[in-house]
Amino acid sequence: MPSALINVPRTAKRGDIIEIKTLMSHIMETGYRHLASGEVVPRDIITSFSCRYNGTEIFRADLFQAIAANPFITFFTTATESGKFEFEWIGDKGFSETASASIIVE
Repeated sequence: MPSALINVPRTAKRGDIIEIKTLMSHIMETGYRHLASGEVVPRDIITSFSCRYNGTEIFRADLFQAIAANPFITFFTTATESGKFEFEWIGDKGFSETASASIIVE
């Protein structure tokens, strides 16, 4: 079962640049590997990741076969107001996971 680990500061001062870290548990099969029988193992990867801060998209990434299993994504943003970060991962075979984290901006 996929699960996300999110690291967002609980508090920040207005205007601070903060680091956000995410880790999604996912096997990530490239579609290039073959079984001993010669069959290709079907591709099963996370294809996109996005983050919204109080409803506004602040980060987006398109992912491809070269990404590692359990993708770790880190990025920076400016703390402007208290609120909520919403994260979404979308992938092959109907994969879709969401997570959220809150921040208090002083």
